[in-house]
Amino acid sequence: MMRFLAIFFFTVWTALSAQAQSGPLRIEITDGVIEPLTYAIPTFEAENRAAGSVAEQLTRVVAADLTGSGLFRELPASSFVAQRSTFSEPVRYADWRAINAQALITGAVTVDGSGQLTVKFRVFDIFSGKELGKGLQLAGSANAVRRMAHKVADQVYSRITGEGPYFDSKVVFVSEKGPKDNRRKRLAIMDYDGANVQFLTDSNSLVFAPRVSKDGRRILYTSYESGFPQIYLMDLANVQRRALPTPQGAMAFSPRFSPNGDRVVYSLETGGNTDIFLLDVASARSARLTNAPSIETAPSFSPDGRRIVFESDRSGTQQLYVMPISGGEPKRISFGQGRYGSPVWSPRGDLIAFTKQTKGRFGIGVMRVDGSNERLLSASFLDDGPTWSPNGRVIMFTRETQGPSGAPGLYSVDITGRNLRSVKLSSPASDPTWGPVQ
Repeated sequence: MMRFLAIFFFTVWTALSAQAQSGPLRIEITDGVIEPLTYAIPTFEAENRAAGSVAEQLTRVVAADLTGSGLFRELPASSFVAQRSTFSEPVRYADWRAINAQALITGAVTVDGSGQLTVKFRVFDIFSGKELGKGLQLAGSANAVRRMAHKVADQVYSRITGEGPYFDSKVVFVSEKGPKDNRRKRLAIMDYDGANVQFLTDSNSLVFAPRVSKDGRRILYTSYESGFPQIYLMDLANVQRRALPTPQGAMAFSPRFSPNGDRVVYSLETGGNTDIFLLDVASARSARLTNAPSIETAPSFSPDGRRIVFESDRSGTQQLYVMPISGGEPKRISFGQGRYGSPVWSPRGDLIAFTKQTKGRFGIGVMRVDGSNERLLSASFLDDGPTWSPNGRVIMFTRETQGPSGAPGLYSVDITGRNLRSVKLSSPASDPTWGPVQ
């Protein structure tokens, strides 16, 4: 058996090497388990004294982004045969093949007297002996080293996977503090990896379910500031906010922007009944989309803005439905065992993410728009509230631990179900909503 496995893995490696030699380096991403692509990233060259520490920091963030995606594996510097001294020197491909590096990333950093940071980088396919694309140069403030690194990593990621980027993006979430039975909550925004947390509201009022517009400039959220649930619209540039109109005595919640941001779909509870409404932001006019004695909530637009998916208990249990935004009879798409909620349409348009409750546990899953090919990506005491990365590759969600001292945290998982990771934050967090690449 051991001999068979050795022959099998050697055959797979030989096939990958042959493929790399015959064409551009590319990760083939499928629903199955894949072997991460090995890469080497020598510390970027500091082309002047001011760039010394910046070059090291930038290199480490690029490596963390790529490795954190689960699709890449960094080779340790101690294994390097070749030692590069300048950015422009030729690549000795044989030295990198000797340590089984499939890709090589090189770079150089300069910081001028005004604090302007310049980064240039190149990506090489080691087995074909060719550069992937052309070298690029980026410029920005030396105070934005992490963001510059995310941009470099995005370029490398897209060149090798053929997919859209997602590292240079922001996530709005609810930051929590205090005991479980008396949590204080406020809105916050962070880099996708949990760095650079900034608070958007104070903790005087309960807030939940923030939602970012497609352009990343505005957020919707629900607050109890007035004593009952009401939807607020915030401009992220100046953190100015205003309440959206709500009929007297009604409770509004679960808002989401349309793809172009001019409309908002939300739930309105009045007289003990909850239905879904559509609001024109400019005119403040609302139109009812559903009219049933059941509870309709958690609507989410399709990327083309023509349909919504939402949860409803009209069949007797909590299930998912799709309907045209122009009106019509909703079509049920969830038929598995258990209850379904918090659906979110993928930015690619091909999948819908959801929360599923079954056998006393909660998990995050995905299904096709017609309800086929349902797959669970996670399961625990309480996983809830999925949100998609800008490229539709990764899902972030809330996971709460069990017990009196249990607390929520943010996790992410690849749509194949691989690479489940926690987002490192200093305090409990919930309700993430992923913004666009900046």
